[in-house]
Amino acid sequence: MSVRALPKQKEEGFIPVFEKVFKLKENNTTVRTELIAGLTTFMTMAYIIALNPNLLTGFGAEGQNLWNGVFMATCIASALGMFCMAFLANKPFAMAPGMGLNSFFAVVVGNVAAMTGMSYVASFQASLVIILVEGIVFLVLSLFNVREKIVEAIPLGIRLGISPAIGLMLMNIGLGSNVGIYAEGNGYTTPFYVMRDFFGSLTPGVLKNNMGDAGYAVMVLTVVTMFVGLFAIIGMSRKGVKGSVLYGMLIASVIYWAGEAVFLKENPFASLTGASFVPPFADMAETTLFKFNFAGFAEIGWFTAVTLVITFCIIDMFDTIGTLVGTASRAGMVDAEGNMPNMKEALLSDAIGTLAGACTGTSTVTTFVESASGVEAGGRTGLTALTTGVLFLACMFIAPIAAVIPAAATSSALIYVGILMLMGLKKINFDKIDQVVPVGLMLIGMPISGSIGHAIGIGLVSYTVMKVFSGKAKEVSILTYAISLLFLVKFFLAV
Repeated sequence: MSVRALPKQKEEGFIPVFEKVFKLKENNTTVRTELIAGLTTFMTMAYIIALNPNLLTGFGAEGQNLWNGVFMATCIASALGMFCMAFLANKPFAMAPGMGLNSFFAVVVGNVAAMTGMSYVASFQASLVIILVEGIVFLVLSLFNVREKIVEAIPLGIRLGISPAIGLMLMNIGLGSNVGIYAEGNGYTTPFYVMRDFFGSLTPGVLKNNMGDAGYAVMVLTVVTMFVGLFAIIGMSRKGVKGSVLYGMLIASVIYWAGEAVFLKENPFASLTGASFVPPFADMAETTLFKFNFAGFAEIGWFTAVTLVITFCIIDMFDTIGTLVGTASRAGMVDAEGNMPNMKEALLSDAIGTLAGACTGTSTVTTFVESASGVEAGGRTGLTALTTGVLFLACMFIAPIAAVIPAAATSSALIYVGILMLMGLKKINFDKIDQVVPVGLMLIGMPISGSIGHAIGIGLVSYTVMKVFSGKAKEVSILTYAISLLFLVKFFLAV
């Protein structure tokens, strides 16, 4: 007697939809893994939501309305960029207003105000035109595959060195700027850093004397938290625990909150008392949303305006290229030549993100290096980027909750991911001096300068110079010569 096969029940829910859209099985991942990866990425870069408006408005000195407008723009533009990355490129990379670029933008706004006599808000709106032009330029370059050709023009050795250089940069962020501790009550207005000051101090007594009791206590708690979180991540990863990076950050967060309550006698959730969860849409509409001051932009002068557009373009382009190539290389998303599939779509998403930033009211939106944390957590598709984007939108309503995640906890993840990215050094041919020199300069240049793009520029220039002076000028492509020349102009001649 034959047994008739029962018809398969139709799958319900979002999982089949996610599979169809993001090709999860093809990329050897699952919905759960992608969601955890997205949450992990969000936690490591959530700081930008408050830090970006702080930097662009002098920590609120230019009025609460402008701060609120930039805050909303940061959430919305980042989310739109990530949605494009998810559905156009199907890549796990997150986007937000780039660090370094936002500080540069703030300097430009201040200079425009001083040069023209306009108010800060009017100068801000005039400077948004620069970001708009940059976004349009990038959109055109991406549509015509010019940016993709630029990626291909980067020599293989340099491309292989980008990932470990980013790793050192992540470690520097985790042990440095991410956990800078101010001790203003003891007369210090500059921050103390873990690696430089805690481990670099002659004795604990000297550091305690410099920082004061309160500052030193925070420093100790920070050090304990980040290293407990780091070794928790390592331990769980070695045991094959999925989402170990996220769980490690959660463990670190609990330790820090407990330390605040027990040893510092502070309420870690005090900021939630009386916090507003209503998004300030009205302030955004008043100050930043499509608030392009074209008349003010004209007052800058065409030469200065063109120079600024080119400067933003160069920095953004190579920051994005470096992050995409470096992170994709670590995740095994590149071919034998170091090229990433769907690079055009990824770069197009970056351009759309920058345009969204200009229209909503923030500086250049670019691919974030912290995406590496989500990739390390297993993120392989656009579902990771979609998850992070949704969380950014949610932050318009839950920003006070996101703000209680301690920097020490995110540092654990950044240090761990940075260490793993150093493994990419084994791909470098250390017997070839024309690989070692550019990579060596990038390894030191990226964490110290804080710019992925500038470090790649140093690597390209050094590579080109060595080839020329060793009689191998013909091995360098015309496009590589052009890019190297642009960086030399940027470094020495741009005003």
